Amino acid sequence: MPLGPGSKSILLVLSLLFAPTLIAQEPPADLVLIHGHILTVDAKDSVVQALAVRKGVVARVGTDSDVLQFAGNANGLRVIDLQGHTVTPGLIDTHAHIAPDGVRDLYDVPLADAASVAEIVSRVRSRVATLKPGDWVTGSGWDEGKLAERRYVTAADLDAVSPNNPVWLSHTTGHYGVANSLALKMANISAATADPPAGTIDRDAHKNPTGVLKESSAMDLVRHLIPPVALEQVRQGILHMQEVLHSEGMTAVKDPDITQIDWDAYEALFEEGKLKERVCVLWHAGSSMESARKALAEVNAVPRLPDTLGDRLLSCGVKMYMDGSGGARTGWVYDDWLRNGTTSDLTSAGVGNRGYPQIDPAVYQEMVRLFHQNGVPVGTHAVGDRAMDWVVDTYALVEKENPKPGVRHSIIHANLPTAHALDVVADLQKKFDAGYPEMQAEFLWWIGDIYAGNYGPKRNANLVPLKTMESRGIVWSGGSDFAVTPIPARYGIWATMARQTAKGTYGANPFGMKEAVDIHTALRSYTAWSARQMFLESKIGTLEVGKRADIAVWDRDLYAVPTEQIQDMKCVMTLIDGEVVYSAEGSTIKVSGR
Repeated sequence: MPLGPGSKSILLVLSLLFAPTLIAQEPPADLVLIHGHILTVDAKDSVVQALAVRKGVVARVGTDSDVLQFAGNANGLRVIDLQGHTVTPGLIDTHAHIAPDGVRDLYDVPLADAASVAEIVSRVRSRVATLKPGDWVTGSGWDEGKLAERRYVTAADLDAVSPNNPVWLSHTTGHYGVANSLALKMANISAATADPPAGTIDRDAHKNPTGVLKESSAMDLVRHLIPPVALEQVRQGILHMQEVLHSEGMTAVKDPDITQIDWDAYEALFEEGKLKERVCVLWHAGSSMESARKALAEVNAVPRLPDTLGDRLLSCGVKMYMDGSGGARTGWVYDDWLRNGTTSDLTSAGVGNRGYPQIDPAVYQEMVRLFHQNGVPVGTHAVGDRAMDWVVDTYALVEKENPKPGVRHSIIHANLPTAHALDVVADLQKKFDAGYPEMQAEFLWWIGDIYAGNYGPKRNANLVPLKTMESRGIVWSGGSDFAVTPIPARYGIWATMARQTAKGTYGANPFGMKEAVDIHTALRSYTAWSARQMFLESKIGTLEVGKRADIAVWDRDLYAVPTEQIQDMKCVMTLIDGEVVYSAEGSTIKVSGR
């Protein structure tokens, strides 16, 4: 029977009377972590014993007794007894190629641990044995700095074991690789082939191609012949890397330079409820106004900041390349690249090699202007000092023309900033909330034996100048550039402090220690400061009331152990939004219920 006006009024009064009771019955917490050593990384760098979580959000931090009293004895309360273990916010990597390199990690011939050219050739031989003639062999991760021969792998090395299969092996930096002779023939690369714009075809003393190709314009001559990956392969690659991230206490990552297939895979996983990581992507913007307009259309076709897909998937802007690689000696620098730390590297024309821009500098400025006018964050790759000057000056120019505070344009890698660049960066951050370096201290370790010889003693001490930046009040974020270096953020935190190379070819510390920072700053650069570059600083990066319960539990106290132990620390448990997504095998830390 329909209710009359009087009945509706009575119901309204009753609902108002009983509403406080219903709200009071809602438990203040559904999860507590107690008996711990919790590094909150808040503004005071507070350390507490316990924290409470309600619906995936931190609701209380403090002592065990305070948090337990706050949580009460509600049925269903989950309890994690940390048994004295150290807790940090979930670690954040602001530069890791999760989608494309997840595929490579699953399907390529693995070469990152190869110790000699002979070992690489043996692995290629083994893969060829599983294939039909004509099938491609792809591999990735080789590094001449780790090979006994201390030289590039060449087509001549590969030809004997792959006469009927084209081969492409990507270098660990991703900025060069090697093809066998069959692949070179298929790509119509010969002694008569000129270097493409912004690329290099490596040649022997007789001007014949060695098989080594540097930068995209040269590598793509071969790579465009390789069959494209399928969407399901990308999905599996992401899921594979997600497991690795969880096992390393990492709960958020910025994946730069994606294409549509990568976004489609991420979005599908989100819709399926399988994306258990926070992922912020940068779209590939290419090197022309045409490619820039295409990238802008892609950005506009998906949710734009501040909108997200459940704070799990964010479209955070676009990526461009101002220059190349410190490993390939293609970065754009003011002084000659070196060989073995002493001798100038020469171009095929016989002049000192100072690298080259990947984008025409004037075109680059127009591309940045287009994105800036449309409020799209730009992340620009710059490893050379000349490249970085051009990038930061461009950011300053567009901000002066059309101020847009908070767009947060970034400098990716920022290996070798000049004094001028640091001045501009400090000004950009202060005035426009822009100009944030996204740094990879891991470069000094994993590819440091190449870097030390290529940059040379004059520049080495100023590479990745974190202490100088800290003294200037410049904020940066940490990252691995996976698969250039291994993904675990613990390596980056350690490298930020230790600045040691992997092999010690030029000594253990050719970069010196004056630019090292302490553990407190190192951890902040992989948590609170990295959260800014994810546009999630109000939600993650610290363990404070109101922040998401993205949590990593460790086997040692980061603030107490010697520097050398940081790289070996083990994650015991990882939570995202209060959900346990990883628990180490054999761990005694468990979730119990009431």
